[in-house]
Amino acid sequence: MPARKLVVAERSAGYLVHAGPVLVDSGPLIALFNGADHWHAPVLAWLKANASATLLTTWPVATEVCALLARRIHNECALDFLRWAQRGGIALEGAVEGSITEVLRISERFASLPFDLADASIAETAVRLKLRHVLSIDADFDVYRDRAGRPLINLLRA
Repeated sequence: MPARKLVVAERSAGYLVHAGPVLVDSGPLIALFNGADHWHAPVLAWLKANASATLLTTWPVATEVCALLARRIHNECALDFLRWAQRGGIALEGAVEGSITEVLRISERFASLPFDLADASIAETAVRLKLRHVLSIDADFDVYRDRAGRPLINLLRA
């Protein structure tokens, strides 16, 4: 992924306006593809207000999104998500050598939370790519920290 300058500007509709890469958790992606989800409108509004943000997620998140969309709505909805990703709607970051070790380290460090591979993969990718901005509907992202001890910034709940 090419490096882009991160810019966080004024608030728009209660959300921080952001240009640059943003790691996206499964919740906003599921909401985006499920019009009945109560997070659908807020996620859509954030995306419209942040059209220059580059969306990035991990394969564990994509797997979770597909499984939940297929189960909650229909298989075709999961396929729509994959087609959207294929068209460039979101980039899928693959694991690299050392990713599993880091996911395990993060999972052990935050063992008081229920284990969630998708969340740990987002935290690992944030550390590896030196990103701090995430999009999640989960309040538990507030506990994750980068190696310098700084919290990840959840732009949807900021």
